[in-house]
Amino acid sequence: MEIILMRHGKPAFTGPAKVTSREMSNWIAEYDLSGTGEDIPPESSKSLAFSASRIISSPLPRALSSLQALGLEPDVIDEVFREAELPVFHVPGIRLSPAMWAVFFRVMWLCGISRNLEHVGIAKRRAIQATDILVASAKGSDGPVLLIGHGVMNRLIARELRSLGFEEYCCQGNGYWKGSIYRLQ
Repeated sequence: MEIILMRHGKPAFTGPAKVTSREMSNWIAEYDLSGTGEDIPPESSKSLAFSASRIISSPLPRALSSLQALGLEPDVIDEVFREAELPVFHVPGIRLSPAMWAVFFRVMWLCGISRNLEHVGIAKRRAIQATDILVASAKGSDGPVLLIGHGVMNRLIARELRSLGFEEYCCQGNGYWKGSIYRLQ
């Protein structure tokens, strides 16, 4: 039984180079609405994706447009696979790159500070639900199951897969279009 976790391609939205913490709310909203534009998957990702007999996707545009770029149609699209929400905290007087804000806000989230968004514990429970769907799909499949998902949620799902006895067989990394294969031993 094999499950492939792949991160979506690079979103087309870039936005301004530096923003205030308050502007990050709009930046995140624009990012979440963004597809991958003209981003082309590398051959290694295409090969990995084409090996799947069943395809599952997050409903976010960057995941769905990644499947389109691969020339694949999802068998299942489910909210449970969407990325963990990123809280925004007001820090006056500072302009940083969105990537730096995202790291800061994600660390706060990992520490359990989520404001009014999904708490890390809830995201972990969602990862358990996502893993259950993937495992059930893999049991009923005659080949690997592919998830086109997101960085943080894929890591949480990977943790759950390992707790069930799956081992990471192949890892391309955590960047855009990168995937990992998990096999039940």
